[in-house]
Amino acid sequence: MNTNGKRHFYPAYPGDFFAIGLSYLKADAETRGHFSVDSTIQEAILSRAHEEGIEGLSIISTCNRTELYGFAQEPLDLIKLLCEHTRGTIEEFKTVSYEYKNEQAVEHLFKVGTGLDSQILGDFEIISQLKSGFKRAKKLNLVNPFMERLINAVIQASKRIKNETNISSGATSVSFASVQYMLSRVPFISEKNILLFGTGKIGRNTCENLVKHTKNDHITLINRTKDKAERIAGKFNLIVKDYADIQSEIAQADVLIVATGAQKPTISKELLYLKKPLLILDLSIPKNVNENVEEVNGVSLVHLDQLSKITNDTLNRRKKQLPQAEAIIEEIQEEFYEWLTARQFAPTIRALKMKLADFKDGEIDNQRKKIDGFNEEQAEIISERIIQKITTQFAKHLKTEDFSNTESLELIQKVFKLQNN
Repeated sequence: MNTNGKRHFYPAYPGDFFAIGLSYLKADAETRGHFSVDSTIQEAILSRAHEEGIEGLSIISTCNRTELYGFAQEPLDLIKLLCEHTRGTIEEFKTVSYEYKNEQAVEHLFKVGTGLDSQILGDFEIISQLKSGFKRAKKLNLVNPFMERLINAVIQASKRIKNETNISSGATSVSFASVQYMLSRVPFISEKNILLFGTGKIGRNTCENLVKHTKNDHITLINRTKDKAERIAGKFNLIVKDYADIQSEIAQADVLIVATGAQKPTISKELLYLKKPLLILDLSIPKNVNENVEEVNGVSLVHLDQLSKITNDTLNRRKKQLPQAEAIIEEIQEEFYEWLTARQFAPTIRALKMKLADFKDGEIDNQRKKIDGFNEEQAEIISERIIQKITTQFAKHLKTEDFSNTESLELIQKVFKLQNN
């Protein structure tokens, strides 16, 4: 759609619609960790935005990206909100970040939500994280009609791409990639002692992939909250140990997988008293394994950024599905913009209809006084039909203006002296 940059994007709210953030494309894992926001921090940011009178805002923070979507006078308003609640600075953010405005922000959100902007092309886990972010924002009345319609359109696009293309063919999640890494680099993996620390979403998915692909019955699960670990372990017949035993369990492990999702490292060299080589896979953002573990003899540390690289064959197969996926996005984006157009000019059309009705009432009253036997009922019917034809014609004109209709709206409002309600 050619917007020519002429329209006020969404007149119902002050400012413009922005998407600001950083991702794996320019920011390394450590930098992404500085701007990572868990659910508690997200709620704090949203509460602050609500206090400041921001009309709409939602947040997503994953291992690969942190982004804010919302209305503001300028992107710096959103950047400040993020930096005030994280360990990152504005200066650091600007060196690795991106900012999108209005149409570009909408397009970016579609790409993110459909997995086309993911580190692993076609990753559909991202849409559930987007939905969670919008649900959290909605509780604080920070999801306006524009944003609600937009996220529903993105969800629709994600579903259609998943069902109508093969862009997600082949298991390529981070958890699966970690298991594939072990299978390719750890001999006799089914006989090794594997320790999984953490029961977040990645941890749960890793459990499933470990059981499915390694055929290993020496998998131990540790979590700070033991009952949570026991619930997950019950599904996969894993061994559960107390958090207090973590040091001794690490000493017995051949592979340690860390998926704790904490804001600070949960594993450091002080916990390592090794009797044999240890492979550590850190699946967390921010990094939950202190790099000082590499000072310990026999330790190999691998972070999820290295695990997210998929084979060229898989990537090439997925890339072939891109045109079909992009066509679906374009179609649903077009529907969204049609809704936005109608919402933009609907108040003016209603005001025009009321103004014409005033003209009609005045003229009918005038003719009734002048003409004996004036057929008021017939005049009402004819006048209403003419008003309907006039307003319909204006509406059709605005719909075909392809969003450069601001001038048309202003002209109608000026000529008829309209006050939109």
